[in-house]
Amino acid sequence: MDNAVSLAQAYLRVNGYFTVTELPVIEALRGGGYRTATDIDILAFRFPRAGRLVPRHGASRTRDRTDYDIDPELGVDGEAADMLIGEVKEGKAELNRGAREPSVIRAALTRFGCCSPEHAEAIAGELVRRGKAKTDHGHQVRLVAFGSTSGPTPARNYHVIRFDRVVSYLESHLETNWETLRQAEFKEPSLAFLGLLRKAGVQVQARRNH
Repeated sequence: MDNAVSLAQAYLRVNGYFTVTELPVIEALRGGGYRTATDIDILAFRFPRAGRLVPRHGASRTRDRTDYDIDPELGVDGEAADMLIGEVKEGKAELNRGAREPSVIRAALTRFGCCSPEHAEAIAGELVRRGKAKTDHGHQVRLVAFGSTSGPTPARNYHVIRFDRVVSYLESHLETNWETLRQAEFKEPSLAFLGLLRKAGVQVQARRNH
């Protein structure tokens, strides 16, 4: 997996999203046959009130530790379902032309089963125009781009999250929850690397945006 995609995935999972990465979209050719039209870097879905639970061993559930925090940079309150169709760049955070293709977006919507193929066409059109839409089931779908830098705000209709924010948030998450997390064996490569640096007494200096 690409390092930038791995970092974006760790950030979204810490914030309660289920993710699928580097999903190939297969396109049927007019003359017959098939080809890979593009890859979707990351798809993510967050259920309402998703949180982290640390159950109390051998005790009443009233003593469980729960955390429902979500990074404000994501632009959601956590009370509604949220789906992201994301592009990940090491440089400027922007959407490729392929990520704006209605056929590609329809494939992404159908892949997660958030709406029927019939409804997916209208939702894809709205996403291309506005960068966000509501499905017939009532949950939100948004286009998002991850990257190291961002362009002028008026020039885009999609959400942007910069990697300095991603790293600083993950560092803050590790610091706040280190007493618990230091016991864990991380399976996320990016989170595991940051955890290793913390165990070694090294702190990444990312510019704070919060």
